[in-house]
Order: sequence, then structure tokens, then C-alpha cells
Amino acid sequence: MDEWWRPERFALRRDRLEKRARIVAAVRAFFAAAGFIEVDTPALQVSPGLEPHLKAFATELHDPHTGRRLRRYLHTSPEFAMKKLLAAGMPRIWQLAHVFRNGERGAIHHPEFTMLEWYRAAAGWRELIPDCIGLIRACQAAAGSGGLTWQGRRADAFAEWREISVVEAFDRYCGIDILATAPDPLNPDVALLAAEARRIGIEAHPGDDWETLYFRIFLDRIEPHLGRDAPTILYDFPASMAALARRNPVDPRLAERFELYVCGLELANAFGELTDPAEQRVRFLADQKKKQALYGETYPIDDDFLAALAAGPRQAAGIALGFDRLVMLATGAEHIEAVLWAPID
Repeated sequence: MDEWWRPERFALRRDRLEKRARIVAAVRAFFAAAGFIEVDTPALQVSPGLEPHLKAFATELHDPHTGRRLRRYLHTSPEFAMKKLLAAGMPRIWQLAHVFRNGERGAIHHPEFTMLEWYRAAAGWRELIPDCIGLIRACQAAAGSGGLTWQGRRADAFAEWREISVVEAFDRYCGIDILATAPDPLNPDVALLAAEARRIGIEAHPGDDWETLYFRIFLDRIEPHLGRDAPTILYDFPASMAALARRNPVDPRLAERFELYVCGLELANAFGELTDPAEQRVRFLADQKKKQALYGETYPIDDDFLAALAAGPRQAAGIALGFDRLVMLATGAEHIEAVLWAPID
């Protein structure tokens, strides 16, 4: 966005930006009333996060006392630092954090964007759903829009919210038993899923892994249906997609994870947090191996984070919400740069 600061260009975005400010105030009021403490953690980290497909910004930290130059990264999420605060004894925390993801730019992506993240110690993932309902309703009211819109779709946060499991969604919209394609939860069978994809007219490409094919089906056949008319919680992800969520203790084929969708747009990702440092290290090593194979690089493991997991609460729940996307929905914006005070040149 060239010379976005010129008054005539800025005027095109000003109304949405003033609504953004009112939404920020509503977020702060909501969390204060719910007994959360606002925190502020550093963007510069030992590890930016290990999700294989995220590309971080790297930099160098110069120690003036030792002369050492240390590789550091701008975080892709404040998750690691906030979970260390849980280990320090903070029971309920939240943060509006600027986060950084390289190689991402488009209608709903920006290299630097704002993440709204909150955590509850001694809580399960279902306790985050009332938080989501109250928060989104407060933000919709603050914008004064009467609803949430995106790409011609509309939803009302004050309507009755919906819930659907991943298994139910694949069955309803694709006729696929997604768990049947993953007889081993941690080593799903791509051939089985490829056969199901071809059956419903979705191409399976040579070299696809199970997760790639899962998302090709999901984005084409399922995501557009989610969050129409009312926000929708998509829950119980396959265990192979657990990320930093714990396995379901009743059904180990599943992970305690949900995503929030509004108007077909993914808005938030939540976990019943994995608090076992040994299992988390195994997952991190697998993520490093996958990233190296796909992109020829990897990011370090934050051993201090694993130590905090060992010392922290045995149960916790956390969620990351794309705040700029929320403002888009509340103001009817079609592009993320329409709701950023100063887009990156």
C-alpha cells in the first residue's frame, strides 16, 4: 500500500480503524471483567515456534558484555512465553501481541499482524468456548455493525453458536470417515485418504502427505460451510494434527483442539494444552525433521519452554485468535490491510 499515510488514502480506512480502536477497548473490558491479567512478552525468542510450514524472521542478538552473537527469531506467536507465565503461577492471562510470519501476504495474511491470545490454568478446552462467545459478542457490539460479514457471507455472534466435530464435518460434507484413513493415529494412511479424495472429485498429487490432502479436501469442501449465520466451533481433531494439544484421554485417536470459524473464515485455534515435556519434545523433533525435509531448514527447540512445562500446571487451556481478522469481520473489510493502522510497505 504505497503512501498509505496520504490523507485522501487514509480517509478510506479511517472509519474501520476507529472501530478497531473501539474493539480493542471492548477486548480489554471483557478480559478485565473475567478476571484475566493483561501481559506483555518479548517478540525476540530463541525459537519462533516449530510448526513446519511457518517461516520466521531471523535476526542476530549482540551481547555487549561477551561479544557473542546469538541467533534469535521474531515469534510467530507469544505461546511459549505465555506458557512460561503459567508455570510462574499466573492463573489467567491474555495478550494482544504483534507476531511475525515471513512469506505470508494476501487478503487475510500480513507479515506482521496482531494475535489475541489467552490462557487458563487448571482448565480444559471447553472452558474457552464461553470466553469466545462473550468476547466476539462484545466486539460485534463495539463495532456497531449488527453482524459479522466476509465475502458476502453473514453471521451474528448473538445467534446460537454451533459445534461440529471434525469427524462429523467430513461425514456431512464429504461422506468420508476421516478416522478410518488414519488407522495409526500418528502415522495416517495417505493412500486411503487419496482414494476417498478421488471418489469425491478432488485430485491427489504425487508426493502428497496425509495432512496436505486433508487440507485440500477441507478447504474445498468443508471450510466454506463453517460459521455461516452463526459462529461455529470445529472440535476433536485427528491426533496426528494435535500440534501443542494433548491427546484425548478417552479416545487417543483425537486431540483436544478446536478452531473457531465465522463466515467460512478461520478465526481462532485452541488447545487443551499438552503439558508432558517428554511428549512435546518428541513432537518438536518430528516437526524439525519435517521442516528440514520440506524446506531445507529448521528452527531450534526452546529447552527453557520444555522445562517450564515440567514445572507448570498439569492442566491448562489456551487459544490464539487472529485479531485483525476479527476486525475485518466486524467492519465488513475484504482485505486485512483495510484494518491495519500502518501496513508494511
